[in-house]
Amino acid sequence: MITARAAATFDPVGRSVATARAFVRDTLQGWGHSELVDDAVVLTSELVTNAVVHAGTQADVLCLRTEDGIRVEVGDRYPEREVPLQGTGFNLGGPDREGGRGLLLCAALASKWGVEYTPTQKHVWFQLDLPQRPVGTRVAGPVLPDQLLPVADGRIRVAVVQIDRSGSIASWNEDAQDLFGYAAEQVTGKPLTDLTAWPQTPGIGTGIAEALQMSRWEGSYGIRGEDGRVVPVYASHLRVRDNEGEPSTICLLVREVERAVLQTPQRTPATDPAGGSESGRATDPFEVFIGSPAPDDLDGLLQRTVERARDMLDADSAFLLLATDDETELEVRATTGLPSARQRFARVPVEAGTGRYGSARMPAVHEDLVAVPGAVPLLGGTGMRSVVTVPLKVEGRLTGSLGVAAEAPGRYTNEEALRLQFAADRIALAVESARLGELERLRRGSLSFLVEASDLLAGTLDRDQTLALMAQMTVPTLATWCAVYTIADQASDPYLSYVLHEDEERIDGLKALLSRISPPDPVPTPGARIWTAPGEAAHQAALRTSMRSLGLGSTPHLGSGIGTTLATAAAVGGETVVLPLVARNRVIGMLTLGKPTDDHFRQEILELAEDLSRRAALALDNARLYSERMAISQSLQRSLLPPERPNVPGMEVEVIYRAAGEGNEVGGDFYDIFPIRDGVYGFAIGDVCGTGPQAAAVTGLARHALRLLAREGFGGPAVLERLNAAILDEGERSRFLTLLYGELWPQEDGSSILKLVCAGHPLPLRLRQDGTVTPAAEPQPLLGVMEDLELYEETITLDPGDVLLCVTDGITERREGTRMLGDDGLAEVLAGCTGLTAGAIAARVLRTVERFAAEPASDDMAILAMRVPEPLKN
Repeated sequence: MITARAAATFDPVGRSVATARAFVRDTLQGWGHSELVDDAVVLTSELVTNAVVHAGTQADVLCLRTEDGIRVEVGDRYPEREVPLQGTGFNLGGPDREGGRGLLLCAALASKWGVEYTPTQKHVWFQLDLPQRPVGTRVAGPVLPDQLLPVADGRIRVAVVQIDRSGSIASWNEDAQDLFGYAAEQVTGKPLTDLTAWPQTPGIGTGIAEALQMSRWEGSYGIRGEDGRVVPVYASHLRVRDNEGEPSTICLLVREVERAVLQTPQRTPATDPAGGSESGRATDPFEVFIGSPAPDDLDGLLQRTVERARDMLDADSAFLLLATDDETELEVRATTGLPSARQRFARVPVEAGTGRYGSARMPAVHEDLVAVPGAVPLLGGTGMRSVVTVPLKVEGRLTGSLGVAAEAPGRYTNEEALRLQFAADRIALAVESARLGELERLRRGSLSFLVEASDLLAGTLDRDQTLALMAQMTVPTLATWCAVYTIADQASDPYLSYVLHEDEERIDGLKALLSRISPPDPVPTPGARIWTAPGEAAHQAALRTSMRSLGLGSTPHLGSGIGTTLATAAAVGGETVVLPLVARNRVIGMLTLGKPTDDHFRQEILELAEDLSRRAALALDNARLYSERMAISQSLQRSLLPPERPNVPGMEVEVIYRAAGEGNEVGGDFYDIFPIRDGVYGFAIGDVCGTGPQAAAVTGLARHALRLLAREGFGGPAVLERLNAAILDEGERSRFLTLLYGELWPQEDGSSILKLVCAGHPLPLRLRQDGTVTPAAEPQPLLGVMEDLELYEETITLDPGDVLLCVTDGITERREGTRMLGDDGLAEVLAGCTGLTAGAIAARVLRTVERFAAEPASDDMAILAMRVPEPLKN
């Protein structure tokens, strides 16, 4: 049976994948299925990527909630694609392959999955079942005599009040009216706080307003009735969200004397007076040691274990370590009675040896650690003298170690070791089960984290933004602070490029510290390695600062005062690790992660950081290559344009050039204005077919050949015919070229003579003073196609006030849907420019072209405007 549904459609663009993930995550959390979120998000991400990226269609996502779990359907509009079927010999693919990964993940994570076809759509669906929960009796109390039962009226009234996001009453049932005297229409829309007589819950600092924002709350307060009297009530609040995502709070209220109706009972084991267990059931040794109910999370279970072990042997401290998967190290997971330096995630080796934790696999009793220094390095410097340790084993495999210690020597014997081993045997399986459950949750959370990280890193090619993303993804999720070092080339030293701390006030001090110490060595070996230099440098700086404050030392190297220096020392006083950033078999930098004083990294976090560093390294190297390519393209583009525009006597000249795209491709449009000899100037505007290096080669050839041939005395047709031959000589590298070339001869009477050759280029337009616009030349064959060209020169005279406008096809072929600006549109724009200067005319043409379509221009644009100025009137 379907109990709830939510649907959304996403456009075929890259950002839709992240939006779909957020939609599924919010939907499932709103339904209260947070335990299924990570798997559902990962599967949805892969399936929506297939739809919007690979199929290139809209993706329809439908979430259905049933009594047993949730079902998610992802549909696209490309049903013709073949879907691999299990059992047909088709390989679904591997995790490292781009294709087939979505179905592979469905097969691995989903309870059920499948593919359905319609004539217009293909649906891939998966089902995730809710975890099995025990059924039957959850809480039970003993049978009581009638006189001991709670007192209640003949009819118990439970007021049900719904509070909306703003804290106002949205619904009010009949029992609420009977209890407090208000009809629903009297209180609907009013804040609940207006009716509460006790703004604070007795004995705590939580007010009613705060309680309404909590996901679940129970407690006592008062409601002032219509008659003005305060009705003491016991309340149970539950924060919920409807299908549209709107949150509200459901409040169940009974009279205080009837609180047993709503109050959650204490879950304590029921025993008979003789001390036997409930219903004569044999006592569970695990519950005897841990207590009932046992904590349902690993950290709580481990902490309860060390506290009970300490109390059982009347010890001063206790500790529990868990073995890594390869059983080579033990990781501190819970302690009690030890300094903070012995806290979680510190690691020690398993095997025996000098200075090693030598008793991990067998029970051991040390009567006095002073006599065997280093036997238990975890207890070094703690003042503990005697210790007993026992292994935790499951099916013969070492899973951890439990130990208790006392400050007095000789406290423990083999008898205490046997008692502790008996307790360890009782809890080993429960600890391992909880550990595996935690690892599974971490694995699924890590997979979701890496999906998000890959999506973010793939979304930018900017180097600085990539560096910032690397740091922001690690802090505070993986580490307290992060530093990224980059290496420009093999001959360069690592450079500190980015520093981030979860406390922004610590960033400057941290950056100053790292700038004063040598960077880590760029070792290509994969995996995290410990780096002690920051902690040691911070410790020395803090020591110098403290001595200076006492008048015993010189000026410190860090910060401006003892507060800043000590804060920086605390920020980097924990474990610091370095992960190499390796891309294309070269170390391009290091990712440094750190913890504050006495903190350590979990092995699972380091493995996740290693996965992230590989993705980040490739993204950073891609950004570097993109930046280098863009710099080369921009430099080459600049070299193909004239360095400066010459001053032409008796002529206003204006040029505007706009390259399309992001600047990473060299365009084919170019222009040039240059002196040929005294009183004669050459000008050209052209467009080479295509973009990139080959187009740039032809552009450079054309621009320099024009200048050389013109200055050798050749006329316009001869110049272009020789340029055509040179282009054809390039062979396969040649590109055809449209070109408008002309010579400008300023005259003494203020006019100018122009000699033009238009080889396949958009025709130049002439604007007269009376507003008429006519082509100034006739079309002739373009260059780079035919060997034998017969070109001719056309001569026109520009009178004072006349304008010659030359453009490339990026202007005339500007499109908006099916509309195109065209030659007629350009002529219409030019006709309205009578009396304007050359600069104003070029600017108006560009503005018109940009406003013609909403989308950015897809082709380069060049505008060359020349105007003969009118003589000044006396």
